Amino acid sequence: MFTGLVEGIGKIIALQPYKGGLLAEISSSFSLKDTHVGDSIAVDGVCLTIIEIKGSNFKTHLSPETLSKTTFKYKHSGDFVNLERALKFGERLGGHLVSGHVDGIGKIISITPMGDFWKLRVEIPPEFTPYIVKKGSIAIDGVSLTINNFEEKVLEFMLIPHTLKVTTLCLKKPGDWVNIEIDMIAKMVYKWLSPYLETLEMSRKRLTLEFLKEQGF
Repeated sequence: MFTGLVEGIGKIIALQPYKGGLLAEISSSFSLKDTHVGDSIAVDGVCLTIIEIKGSNFKTHLSPETLSKTTFKYKHSGDFVNLERALKFGERLGGHLVSGHVDGIGKIISITPMGDFWKLRVEIPPEFTPYIVKKGSIAIDGVSLTINNFEEKVLEFMLIPHTLKVTTLCLKKPGDWVNIEIDMIAKMVYKWLSPYLETLEMSRKRLTLEFLKEQGF
């Protein structure tokens, strides 16, 4: 489990084919002293398992599922990524609860500087829109962001100077792809309520003048 508060930026050192997937080596900008083999780490919002550590470098496997659902299929050696180690119980919970299980890929539509701040607009797959709430949370490349506004399938965010300083979002440009993880609470609430919503929608469709006449009204 993660928070979407990025610890630092990493750099992809190597990507090698590995039995249908990839073996990635990544260099971390922060110390891995308290990190161990088997630990989880979010790389651009993707929960991965560390299989080897050498100094500030670590290796991890990327499965076919990960490659199909995330931007790793577009990554190359030399690319920079956001890093966050798993949350420890008892620590302050900033950001929001992030599982590291990416739902899909979005596309940056525009980035507009506004003084020291940036307005970011991201297009998401249409199937994600039922979970979107204004002022709700979402993870973009592992960064916890607040949805300022949304119209159809385009989300709007305001990036503060700190976010631009400590994450790779400052390197993005229109047309770039980003990993998206919908707020897990929003997904759970929608799943629990969807049967009732479907029943309500069916009732609304049946409630016509013809239906009322048939029922004697």
